[in-house]
Amino acid sequence: MTYCVGLMLNEGIVLLSDTRTNAGLDNISTYRKMFLYEERGERVIAIMTAGSLSVTQTTIARLREAIEDPESDETQSIMKAPTMLKVAEIIGNMLAKVREDIDEKISAMQGVTASMIVAGQRRGGAMRMFLIYPEGNFIEATEDTPFLQIGEHKYGKPILDRVVKRSTSLADAQKAVLLSMDSTLRSNLSVGMPLDLCVIEKDACQVSYTRRIEAGDEQFRAMSEAWSRALRDGFSQINI
Repeated sequence: MTYCVGLMLNEGIVLLSDTRTNAGLDNISTYRKMFLYEERGERVIAIMTAGSLSVTQTTIARLREAIEDPESDETQSIMKAPTMLKVAEIIGNMLAKVREDIDEKISAMQGVTASMIVAGQRRGGAMRMFLIYPEGNFIEATEDTPFLQIGEHKYGKPILDRVVKRSTSLADAQKAVLLSMDSTLRSNLSVGMPLDLCVIEKDACQVSYTRRIEAGDEQFRAMSEAWSRALRDGFSQINI
């Protein structure tokens, strides 16, 4: 299982993913689930993945192959696509095709599934963020729903529902996604560190900030403890 969350804000995009993949409690590994592609000043695309590792890794590999192929065109390469909508369509089609291929080849894995969050911006276009389903169709983050989640999302959703708006600052957004992840880490052992954090400022068309948060990170631990204290204090002050 995994947890990935993306926020679409007036100031930019904030993304966070864990890196834990497990096939049973005795087979836990670390795999990157956030992939960044940029042509600085021209376009930036971020992809986060959840679900079957065979599906997501094959999809990313085929997308990268198309990027590196000099003969690929705007219908095949996400780095040549004219809009972020077309980027989402290319990735959705590739995800659906890979899932179907693996289903056909490995009968014991009928029903393999995966989903992705795709976000970014091209020069002259708007920032956009999409959640792509296993079948290849997708939904988009909107003014009313400025965040998208994939994987084990239920534990980290309440804080996002309460505090995140399109007007939320990038600094507060980073705090929100980290606290959302902290809640998930505490409630589900199948989600685990290290964490990958990414910020893309509006109209920068490049990655503005990235951070790998390792287990034992003092800043993350202090934030987690402060949040726990705040919750306990708030709970104790409520009268019924």
